[in-house]
Amino acid sequence: MANDYHPYRTHRRRKKTRAGRLGLAGALTGALGITAVAATIVIIRPGGDPGGEARPTLAGQGSVEAGPSVPSPDAGPPLNFTTPEGYGYSLAAVEAGTDPAPLGATKPPPPGTTYAYADYILTNNQRRPVLLDYPADLFMPKAQVPSSARERCMPQAGIPDDMCTLPNRSEVTARIGGAEPPVDENGTMMIPAGATYLVRIASELPVEDGVSADDLRLFVWNARYTSDLTGIELAFPDDAG
Repeated sequence: MANDYHPYRTHRRRKKTRAGRLGLAGALTGALGITAVAATIVIIRPGGDPGGEARPTLAGQGSVEAGPSVPSPDAGPPLNFTTPEGYGYSLAAVEAGTDPAPLGATKPPPPGTTYAYADYILTNNQRRPVLLDYPADLFMPKAQVPSSARERCMPQAGIPDDMCTLPNRSEVTARIGGAEPPVDENGTMMIPAGATYLVRIASELPVEDGVSADDLRLFVWNARYTSDLTGIELAFPDDAG
């Protein structure tokens, strides 16, 4: 009777042996596969140094430069603004003037004209990132805008009737006190918590050469920042007394 079970036992041992060989072959194949994957990871690791540390860049979390770090300039009294989304900003006017290229290379203005600009301090006064936005707008006397551009110089509610704003653009030109640069969060530029920047706003259409710094004003008038349709002026240091 014992012999009756012997072939069965032998068959099981053979199955185990065959299974063991298959398992070993599978393990070797898996090990080779892992080695190949590991080799691939080393090849594509940033920096080209298999022994170095990889520094992955997370999509949507890159940053951009925002000019040099500078000391805080003299400025007028700061004013605080809050948007309906809860973003909070502090703004303070620094200076105004004219320049044929206030934001670097641009189309030269026609003879007898120049471009207007103003600088102001923009601060995220919250403990979280806020949208990089430019609340202030540059206004000039409508009488000192060339007739060719006067139709593009728009009055705004709550601003003196003799003043208007031309198409313009704003840029962060410096970081104040070592502030972190703006951060790109999924395609949206954000100001880090507590960061302070120097912003320049410049007209894209010319004004007459005779425009002086005293003629130019900075107002916050957009309904996102002021709900009573009244333009709020940012006083320059000399005006603040």
